[in-house]
Amino acid sequence: MILALDTCLTACSAALLDGDTVLAARSEAMPRGHQERLAPLIRDMMDEAGVAFGDLTRIGVTVGPGSFTGLRVGLAFAKGLASALSIPCIAVGTLEALAYGRDGFVVAVIDARREQVYLQMFGDGAALTAPDALAAGTAAARIAEVFHGGPATLVGSGAPLLALALPGATLLTPEGPDPVAVARLAARASAGSPPPRPIYLRAPDAKLPI
Repeated sequence: MILALDTCLTACSAALLDGDTVLAARSEAMPRGHQERLAPLIRDMMDEAGVAFGDLTRIGVTVGPGSFTGLRVGLAFAKGLASALSIPCIAVGTLEALAYGRDGFVVAVIDARREQVYLQMFGDGAALTAPDALAAGTAAARIAEVFHGGPATLVGSGAPLLALALPGATLLTPEGPDPVAVARLAARASAGSPPPRPIYLRAPDAKLPI
């Protein structure tokens, strides 16, 4: 049984997956406050589903790109719980989770502020590019290089920023990835995967005083 969680963007989300069956899923929009909300949300979800922590066999967690504070909250919780239960903790990329389950050409794009986006492109579920941090204009040019026609989807908070780069594309702007998608990606990963580490595509905005 898999517990999946995400705190990388503007939602606090979790899901429970038993094989192919979704036992429970929750997602609450919140730009901040993940640290205080995550544990109670997971506890309540598991209680309602009648699942004990000892029933879990692995944990999946998004590792970025996203909010520096948010992704660390989810990662610390997932790693601590997995260590206490002696079960694998599986890293899931935020952009991959946003694109999961969508056919055709998919651009997962997060508004990174400062006229930048975090971007990754997929074709029928397969990654066509690695996650990257790009200026919006550079991202539009990169899309033009990779896209060769057919149904297209822009998904993520940065989708409106690149709408002109893919005329006619479906635009989706969820607060974060579907936690069920995170669970399904964690389920298909090898239990021997490397320990999860955060994906930082640029330096943090906050600077320490000199």
